[in-house]
Amino acid sequence: MIKISYICLTVATAAIITLSSCSSTPTAENPSAPVATPQATEAAANNSSHSGHGGKEKININTAILSELDKFEAKLGIPALSNKIQANRPYGSPEDLVTKKVITQEQFDQIKDQVGVQDVVLTGEAKDVDYMSKLGLMKGHLLVAKELLDQNQPKQAEPHIGHPVEEIYVDVEDQLNERKVKEFKTTLVSLQDLVKSSPKDSKVKTNFTSSVAAVDTAIAALPPAERSQPGFVLQVINELLDAANSEYGAAIADGKISAAIEYQDSRGFVTYANELYKGISSQVAQQDPEADKVINTSFAELIKVWPAAIPPAKPVKTPEDVTKLVKTIEENSQKVIDKSSSQVQR
Repeated sequence: MIKISYICLTVATAAIITLSSCSSTPTAENPSAPVATPQATEAAANNSSHSGHGGKEKININTAILSELDKFEAKLGIPALSNKIQANRPYGSPEDLVTKKVITQEQFDQIKDQVGVQDVVLTGEAKDVDYMSKLGLMKGHLLVAKELLDQNQPKQAEPHIGHPVEEIYVDVEDQLNERKVKEFKTTLVSLQDLVKSSPKDSKVKTNFTSSVAAVDTAIAALPPAERSQPGFVLQVINELLDAANSEYGAAIADGKISAAIEYQDSRGFVTYANELYKGISSQVAQQDPEADKVINTSFAELIKVWPAAIPPAKPVKTPEDVTKLVKTIEENSQKVIDKSSSQVQR
């Protein structure tokens, strides 16, 4: 079983980091240096782990959870490479991937521009986007878990309840404390244990509702004006879509959906990203009607990739098709983000 988690730091108008997690199970059928902004400060000038919409991404091989490392696995076509990279930590430099015999020099040369070993410290809006993005990934997991529970698939639902607490909560815990959000790790753990031991217990529904409410409460710790601001929400949406794109790519092998969990993760993340966009679509339409039209059209196509929580026998679209749709949304989102930034600066 492959355990996967996320660390992706994107720089658009501000640098942001997102995290998430997942594990593989059978299907139902068988950038360069960071961009300096007032909101983000560098903890290390070189080898930062992040991705920029306009440049190449750097992934911190010391801290990236496995979904981000999956990008190397997908590019090089090496099964279980993500786990091998994780197992050989820590790394003093990107080149340690070769010296530790994780990959060959030839393979390293193909990904070296994307490998980093140090972090970036976030402040201001970038920190808020990071916080919201992590909680958004939690929401995505829980959304798909709910679908699976409703379909009487507790074994498939359980990982999506477990991963938010096992792999995301620790990375947002400091921010939760700073924002004086009541601890809800215990709530998630209790729900996971109950789904494992007594999935038909009536308490599952009640505990699930409490878990979702806890995440919503944590999101509500952000200023309401910020949470409704298109430029801010679009950055979060882009982070969720980046994670979904990575997960979907990891779910497909030889033209088939070989990893149900990754398929389901990506479904949950896209579903929540789409929900967020519906909340700001009218505002985006006022700022840039054409961008809003393209984003809505692309989301409509993207949603079709996941016809149900249980994977279809054959993928609806290829990973390349999904990447194209995600990039289209991100490119048009960036137009709106840039306009929002220009208006703020005036």
